[in-house]
Amino acid sequence: MKKPISTESASALIDERINELGDWRGKTFARVRELIHEADPEIVEEWKWMGTPVFSHDGIVCTGETYKSVVKLTFAKGAALKDPAKLFNSSLDGNVRRAIDIREGQKINEAALKELIRAAVALNLYLKDKSKPKTRKASKKRAK
Repeated sequence: MKKPISTESASALIDERINELGDWRGKTFARVRELIHEADPEIVEEWKWMGTPVFSHDGIVCTGETYKSVVKLTFAKGAALKDPAKLFNSSLDGNVRRAIDIREGQKINEAALKELIRAAVALNLYLKDKSKPKTRKASKKRAK
């Protein structure tokens, strides 16, 4: 069984990924990462699936991946999120995930992205709370 990578190590690996890119993708991913942390200071950075940066708060919020022509943010439960700014532009046919592909030179709607991050965190917290077993209050019998 593999040992999980510590949060500090995951953050260092993400830093390394950004530095290795050294082009618009690195700058874009670094900015998106800042926005994610601004939206939710309690977000946890993880490194999963053989090298995928993951941002979590009581469950996966999104992954951050870099490809030749896009920086991709895939929201684990994106299909359940409202997206009034229409940021989602990829993986739109699935029942669960939604993604945002950011291309070179594309301006990021920072306020809308932060709202989407906050909504994803809120959904995770709601689902976590909903899955907790409900305790029944013992009925009190009156002594006569």
